[in-house]
Amino acid sequence: MIPKVFKEVIDLGDGREISIETGKLAKQAHGSVVVQSGKCMLLCTVVSNYEQKDLDFLPLTVDYREKFAAAGRYPGGFFKREARPSDGEVLTMRLVDRVLRPLFPKDYHSETQVMIQLMSHDEDVMPDAMAGLAASAAIQLSDFPFECAISEARVGRVNGEFIINPTRAQLEESDIDMMIGASADSVMMVEGEMDEISEEEMADAIKFAHDHIKIQCEAQLRLAEAFGKKETREYPAEREDADLKKKVHDMAYDKVYAIAKAGSSKHERSTAFSEIKEDIKATFSEEELEDYGGLVSKYYRAAEKAAIRDLTLNEGLRLDGRKTVDIRPIWCETDYLPSVHGSAIFTRGETQALATVTLGTSRDANKIDMPSYEGEENFYLHYNFPPFCTGEARPIRGTSRREVGHGNLAQRGLKGMVPDNCPYTVRVVSEVLESNGSSSMATVCAGTMAMMDAGVQLTKPVSGIAMGLISDADSGKYAVLSDILGDEDHLGDMDFKVTGTADGITACQMDIKVKGLSYEILVSALQQARDGRLHILEKLTDTIATPRADVKDYAPKMVTVRIANEFIGALIGPGGKVIQELQKETGTTIVINEDPETEEGIVEILGTGQEGIDAVLAKIDSITFKPEVGSVYEVKVIKMLDFGAVVEYMEAPGNEVLLHVSELAWERTENVSDVVIMGDVFDVKYFGIDKRTRKEKVSRKAILPKPEGYVAPKPREDRGSRDNNRGRDNRGPRRDDRKRD
Repeated sequence: MIPKVFKEVIDLGDGREISIETGKLAKQAHGSVVVQSGKCMLLCTVVSNYEQKDLDFLPLTVDYREKFAAAGRYPGGFFKREARPSDGEVLTMRLVDRVLRPLFPKDYHSETQVMIQLMSHDEDVMPDAMAGLAASAAIQLSDFPFECAISEARVGRVNGEFIINPTRAQLEESDIDMMIGASADSVMMVEGEMDEISEEEMADAIKFAHDHIKIQCEAQLRLAEAFGKKETREYPAEREDADLKKKVHDMAYDKVYAIAKAGSSKHERSTAFSEIKEDIKATFSEEELEDYGGLVSKYYRAAEKAAIRDLTLNEGLRLDGRKTVDIRPIWCETDYLPSVHGSAIFTRGETQALATVTLGTSRDANKIDMPSYEGEENFYLHYNFPPFCTGEARPIRGTSRREVGHGNLAQRGLKGMVPDNCPYTVRVVSEVLESNGSSSMATVCAGTMAMMDAGVQLTKPVSGIAMGLISDADSGKYAVLSDILGDEDHLGDMDFKVTGTADGITACQMDIKVKGLSYEILVSALQQARDGRLHILEKLTDTIATPRADVKDYAPKMVTVRIANEFIGALIGPGGKVIQELQKETGTTIVINEDPETEEGIVEILGTGQEGIDAVLAKIDSITFKPEVGSVYEVKVIKMLDFGAVVEYMEAPGNEVLLHVSELAWERTENVSDVVIMGDVFDVKYFGIDKRTRKEKVSRKAILPKPEGYVAPKPREDRGSRDNNRGRDNRGPRRDDRKRD
């Protein structure tokens, strides 16, 4: 039976299209679609169990995987099978999850899986830009309780013109790379990197993407209508008790408000809030707590959130006593660790990051091997968030998705300021030692100072700040919060992180939890973020104003030279013998890469001692030495032969040439040792390749004055006739003739 296929096509406005198709594949899933643009195809399936979990959160898993077969490639490594997701796949999962999760009902706790797979790859299509569209389209075909259709789109800007879902080639020329997630009514997520753009330009890019997302949402609704919109499933609603809710609110609100207004530290505040909660629970009997304990905790959290939000909206005060625009106290220090190439501590309030920098060669670049992209990064940042930084003890099970995402944000904020001519591969590692509000932005600040401490010539220093928003739709009040705390992150309506220089934004990450946020509020928040960012930047430059002029004494120095392609083999030597011995003798690391455009060899020399680097450069000069015809060079005798002396060019040790006995002096020379001996240093003239011997010819006598009355010796007798008498014709019968006889 041929399945009936339903399809909708989205016009991107420049000749490109995106199609959404269902009815052919994965029909046992609760919803499945194939999204295609060009030759790129994504299969998305969604399934949600009908049993509710006994949890207070939605157990949602968003999984994005790229199949190597989609690009006609084999997975790397020993086992030819896709294994754990790459960082690129994890980042795409996070982009989709952050938009989907808030649109499920808060009381929906069924295990839900969204699985997106790249099934066919197109070099001109970036698949992550369509992942959000695929996820939402599949959910629209299901019976999930989901608020509304959403989509995600990438925005680039080339020559001042915005482009929706640009190709990778266009992105290389673009000064903006932003992913925007939105419904038809509201922008919900923004993430990306920029080339020092203004706040207004960022808002314009968001508007441009939102206009295209509205079209994509309409296409999903049309597909669902044609397919047959399913009735939304029923599920057990969470237990509610209005009287209990009011009772807990009345008992908690004023007390929480007073503690919040006191402006205490995180630990003191947390302890005081816990005591209020325990006091409320103590008013109930054991039987009541057994029956209503979960509701009491839930209603207490709601009262606490309401009190803290009201404090900020009514009085402009925050949990730690600051006003909305205040930044917590900052202290910084560089060159803290004595053995690393660069280090810095950045502490803002109760958030602290220690960043280290390691300098290396191109061999240390971060290799990226994905079906949709192959390449390498010469600047990369890793972010670690151990449990002790929040005063917790919990198992450590590898790098979390959060650590990958926060590290990527900090990396995007900094990488534009690493100059293209930086000879090193630069690795920054951020160790978060304390956390109470935006450790990723602390990482940006610590990373900036650590690279400057390491002698990386950053174009401009970069700082970052985390912002929040509390708003009340009924009263129209809102408050933008600078440098938010961890608690403010959870109770606010928007949290966004912005990094930048004094001249513009370099990266951002924004999650908007309130519907219909106006662009005026958005721009206002971005402007306030700029003021805070510049304040923090001033603290950084007070600590270290400019990058060190050079790397530290114990850090490796890098020298890069280019050599002609023909000399690469001589520098490497048979089986790598020459380069290996050279590295061992000089204590350096030598890496040779080939420039595909010029076919030259790019030699990277990394070493802590200048003597070793100079020795390598001298060896390269020796290997690549080419004497010029007619020039005079100083040489040294290194070997005596019966028919001449082997001499070595003084300016290119290791380059040898035969000085024939006939070129030693104008007089006839019977013994070489009559004219020169081992170790003699003198000048010779270079004549190039001798046509008769086809070997290099040098002469000592050519630069000596001719003796008075000198008569050139007669040329040797031509031996050609004797040689001709030895020809084939005089050797007797040829083989064929003998055989014939």
